[in-house]
Amino acid sequence: MVAMARAVVCLSLWLCVCQISGFHMPEKINRTIQNLLQHYKIPPKERFNGRPVFSREPLAGKTEAKMVFMGGVLETYEKLIGHMLKQQPTSSPQTAGNDQRPASAVTPAASTASDAEAGAGGKVRMELSYILKKIQDLRKHNYHEQEKLLKGLQALNHIQMDNFVVQSKALWELPWLYEEASSLTENIRMQRRRRRRQARRVKNRPRA
Repeated sequence: MVAMARAVVCLSLWLCVCQISGFHMPEKINRTIQNLLQHYKIPPKERFNGRPVFSREPLAGKTEAKMVFMGGVLETYEKLIGHMLKQQPTSSPQTAGNDQRPASAVTPAASTASDAEAGAGGKVRMELSYILKKIQDLRKHNYHEQEKLLKGLQALNHIQMDNFVVQSKALWELPWLYEEASSLTENIRMQRRRRRRQARRVKNRPRA
């Protein structure tokens, strides 16, 4: 419960970071998150204990790395909120035993409390569903390539390290993969040098 509440706290920030510079959180999303926080309450010492659910350190890197990381964050949020939805109580039909009870056996106070609880649960479910839909839309329209990359990275975790055939094939594939990895880093260094030269030319260009 504590981890989920802290995740809801982080959500407002992450949805803002996911979008382009200058993006402002839509009022309805922000209001919905604030409403959910009234349900997922935790003590301040838990909320501000210096251990966020999602680290912000990867956001200090290059834009491409940020996009990949944010794609993973959104995927995690989608799974987390889906799990939170499953934890919400659902209205169940009355049992035969309940149907046979006389109406006088159900007190007005108990009925009112039950109705209030069901109403609050339904509101939480509705708000979680709304946030989940917004996250899914954001992933679909802005993080499609990152999603494919993340799936490829996850597949690497399932390589059978003890399989002799896998070991032999991996060695066979290593030369061109090693060359590709080396050329990528060299291309990055060349692009950086090119940008520095362009910046120096602009800086040294005589003013009219």
